[in-house]
Amino acid sequence: MPPKSLFARCLMAASLMLLPLTASRAEVKVEHIKVHSQAVEGNLEGNSADRDVIVFLPEDYATSAKRYPVVYFLHGFMGSAEGYDKYIGFADALNTAEAKNRQAILVVPDSNSRHGGSMYSSSPTTGNFERFIAQDLVAYVDKHYRTLAKQESRGLSGHSMGGYGTLRIAMKYPGVFSSIYAMSACCLSARPVDAERSQRLEAMSMDEALKGDFGVRADFAAASAWSPAPDKAPFYLDLGTQKGVVQPQIIAQWAANAPLAMAPQYLPALKSLKAIAIDVGDKDTLIKDNGDMAKLLDRMGVAHSYTVYGGDHGNRVRERFRAFVLPFFAEHLAKD
Repeated sequence: MPPKSLFARCLMAASLMLLPLTASRAEVKVEHIKVHSQAVEGNLEGNSADRDVIVFLPEDYATSAKRYPVVYFLHGFMGSAEGYDKYIGFADALNTAEAKNRQAILVVPDSNSRHGGSMYSSSPTTGNFERFIAQDLVAYVDKHYRTLAKQESRGLSGHSMGGYGTLRIAMKYPGVFSSIYAMSACCLSARPVDAERSQRLEAMSMDEALKGDFGVRADFAAASAWSPAPDKAPFYLDLGTQKGVVQPQIIAQWAANAPLAMAPQYLPALKSLKAIAIDVGDKDTLIKDNGDMAKLLDRMGVAHSYTVYGGDHGNRVRERFRAFVLPFFAEHLAKD
C-alpha cells in the first residue's frame, strides 16, 4: 500500500483527536413512566390514578453510583407533561446547560383532569393531586431512582397553574421540598364570580362544558377542585351561583384556596424553605397578583426573590427555565 500523503496523515490524526471529544459527552436519558397514586384513586370525575410522568436522568446517571437532587416541575392549565416538554424542551435545556446546572434528576408529572387541570388541589371530585405530588410521586421517585431522599435535595417549580401548585404544595406539605420557584403563578387571589356568566355555566351540559373555551374550562376546573359537591352528578361541583343567585359560601370556599389568603396561616412552612423565587412578565395579566404575593411575603418576613421581566404569560418561559430555574436549583439544592 503506498504511503499516505502528509495531508491525509494529518487529517486522520486530527479526526482521531476529535473523536473522543464528540463521543465522550453523553446526553440526558428520558424515561416515560406511569406512577400509581392512591391519593387520586376513586375520584368522581374518573381521572386516572395511573399518572403519566417524564423523568430526565443526568448524563452520567448510568455510569456512576452517586445519588442526585431532584427537581419536580408542574405544568400549567390545559397542559400536560408531554405538552410542556414540547413547550420548554426539558432534555435540550439540560443537555445544553452548564455542567453545574444539570446535575439533578428532573421529574415532570401529568396532572391534567376532565376539565383541563387538577389545580394541584385536594378534592373528592378531581382527586387529591397535591398529595399525589408531595407524597405518592416523591415516594415512587425515591424508591426507583438514585435520589438524595431528603428535603434539602428536593426542589419544586411550575408555570401558571403549576406556579400556583408550587406555592400551595410548599405551604401544605412542609418538610418535603426545600426550595421553590413559581413562574407566572395563577389563581393567587380570591376567585371572583360573575353572576350572569355563572348562570350560563349552570345551564351547560357536560358535552358543552368539555367543548367550552379556555375560560369555561377554567371555571369548571376551579369549581371541581375548590367547591366539590359529591351529591351533584354529573359535574359533582358547586358553581358560584345557584339559579342565578350568588352563593357566598361557595365564594368563601374559593377564597380559602387562594395563596394570598392561605399564606398567613402557613408561615412556619414558608419560613422553613431555604429559597423561594417568584417571577412574572411585565405584560402578564397576572402581574398584580404575583406582585401582591411578593408584598405579602415581605410583610410576613418570608425571605424570597421577586422578578418582573419583559414578557407576557408564556413567551419567555422556555428561556427563563434555562437561564434562571436550572441555576436556581443548582445553587440551592444539597448535592450530598
